[in-house]
Amino acid sequence: MQANFTYEPVCDAAGCQLGVTVLADRAHIRGELRDDAEAAGFRVLHSMSLEEYANGAITALGDVLLIDCAQDSAEALALLARLDMRAGKAGTQMVVSTTMGALDAIFGCFSSSAPQILVDPCRSERVIAIGRVLAHVPNLRLRELGEEDRLMLLRLTEQVGRMAERLEKSSTGQRAAGGAFRFESPQPGWRGEDASYVSRRASKDRPRLPKAEHLRQIIKHRQARARYFDGDLFADPAWDMLLDLAAARAEGARVSVTSLCIASGVPATTALRWIGQMVDSGLLVRVADPDDRRRAYIALTDDTADAMARYFADTGALAPELVAA
Repeated sequence: MQANFTYEPVCDAAGCQLGVTVLADRAHIRGELRDDAEAAGFRVLHSMSLEEYANGAITALGDVLLIDCAQDSAEALALLARLDMRAGKAGTQMVVSTTMGALDAIFGCFSSSAPQILVDPCRSERVIAIGRVLAHVPNLRLRELGEEDRLMLLRLTEQVGRMAERLEKSSTGQRAAGGAFRFESPQPGWRGEDASYVSRRASKDRPRLPKAEHLRQIIKHRQARARYFDGDLFADPAWDMLLDLAAARAEGARVSVTSLCIASGVPATTALRWIGQMVDSGLLVRVADPDDRRRAYIALTDDTADAMARYFADTGALAPELVAA
């Protein structure tokens, strides 16, 4: 007999069942998202392709918006940008799944809302993302859970995510995209975009970052460990991303979100959560491409760059000839 995992309806403080809109061009994923949302206790308001939604009458989004967009066509990106503005104003929770190839374009569409962005996720990861929505819906009536109970639920969900990744890896022989989740961190947010952001020049009174080639050598040495040990043993995405961004800053180069995800050394979905956390905490800043508003880059804030420079200076890791001019 198949187990029944359907839960009671999810309701707000007034007792109204929460509504969800499902937009996905891939029919099989649209069906899975619809079934999973209903099983989680949501009421499905709409379930259709992005094109059907774009060509239809303007309707309410509901409390939750589940999107699967694998292609970065101009029409899809324009729709996502509109949905981002609407969701940001209405407070709609969003879960967006996409592919690694379309990530940069998809990422650039979201500056008003704070979506969970999943990259090439398996179904279990999408289910977990739907579960995470419950922690962020205001005035949610969910079996009278206290804050401690909810935190315990989120941590349990994290463990389920890791187990799902391991099972996926063992069954396919490949590492599933996604993996560890940090539910204790602030909600990932892509706000605070500053198209005019320009990093300040280092003054003579402040320590300077190492030369780019030295930072790249440090990164190369860190990556070499994976040839001798399990790479997960040394997973440190925050530091790996800081090093990559510091090297790019020394080179005067811009770093796309896809490139930064690769530099993190962890699955892209996990890297995006780290980026969101570091943007929220003021370590990183999202910078709009002045030549293409559909794209956005990630950079160190000036304070973070100063902290990196002080770190290298205080640890005595640099000879004077290795310091950038």
